[in-house]
Amino acid sequence: MNSTSSKKSPLVWALHLSVVALVALWLFPTVGLFVSSFRTADQIANTGWWNAMFTQERQRPAIRIEGSETRDGDSYVIEGTLFAVDDVVISRWGTSSRAPEAYEPGETVDAGDGASLTVEENGAFRLSSPESFAGKRLPRVFTTAEAPPEFTLQNYRFVLFDPNNREGMAKAFFNTLTVTIPATIIPIVIAAFAAYALAWMRFPGRALLIAAVVGLLVVPLQLALIPLLRLHNDIGIGKGYLGVWLAHTGFGLPLAIYLLRNYMVGLPRDIIENARVDGATDFQIFVKIILPLSFPALASFAIFQFLWTWNDLLVALVFLIDSTGETTVMTKQIVELLGTRGGNWEILATSAFVSIAVPLAVFFAMQKYLVRGLLSGSVK
Repeated sequence: MNSTSSKKSPLVWALHLSVVALVALWLFPTVGLFVSSFRTADQIANTGWWNAMFTQERQRPAIRIEGSETRDGDSYVIEGTLFAVDDVVISRWGTSSRAPEAYEPGETVDAGDGASLTVEENGAFRLSSPESFAGKRLPRVFTTAEAPPEFTLQNYRFVLFDPNNREGMAKAFFNTLTVTIPATIIPIVIAAFAAYALAWMRFPGRALLIAAVVGLLVVPLQLALIPLLRLHNDIGIGKGYLGVWLAHTGFGLPLAIYLLRNYMVGLPRDIIENARVDGATDFQIFVKIILPLSFPALASFAIFQFLWTWNDLLVALVFLIDSTGETTVMTKQIVELLGTRGGNWEILATSAFVSIAVPLAVFFAMQKYLVRGLLSGSVK
């Protein structure tokens, strides 16, 4: 019997494997995005991010031979090197795009018009001909070389600090903070007062208000966008930060009130009754007792509201439209980068990682409150 009980159930193993699979599905793209943000465009185009730590062989762009000719006996010679750095090791080379790996390093081949060309392993070349190269077009050389691991901060400098970068993310980053921080704090403050009233204060219509809050949880966001935008325009707060703050507040309040109210109902009744016997007002009870005890629930909702607001695109497009780009948020900026820099994967990877860095930091900093707050506030 002991041996049977000590064996884990197949459901436990299935649960563990599922958790590992989910973590891997989330972790691999995130790590790939992080690694790609430090790679050059050439590296991203030729190898996957998982090869970033290893030396790779890849074809380099064609290089046209150039230099001053000298006389060596009866021959005219041009000597030089194909690369400005010394750590490049050529494995194959060629003079035609149809056969870029036709020759080995050190091999002397016919370069046309009676000329011969030799390319060494380190990129040094020697082009010789019995006739002068003046007025002639020199051949191109295609190389396949070993590339050591290379990482650069240039992508981040360009994305965040380059003054010539019109699609810079620095201003969009601060615009997103301007939207997200108030849109997270405002609904928490309002919902905390409302949740306390619905949990511990007796007044007519309280049950109907609770039912209305639960009903608002299922209202689709898209259904309220146009009426809310028309209301904002009528009262003069549309197309600005105030309008988007109030929109996020309205869309986040039902869930916030629901979670906080259910959490506050579960707090010990004796503490609140003793405070009332001691003469504490409802406001004093709320500030000095309820809020400190409700911190896990407040933190769990703050995480969700912050992540949802930070990653939002739809509400920003509707309530924060600005033709000058002064209020453009990061999600909209990345969409524009996809159109203007669709082939610059290093810029897109860096911009995308900049946009997820803050949510990751917030999530990992407050994750210990997440499960406890949600379970306490959603199950009653």
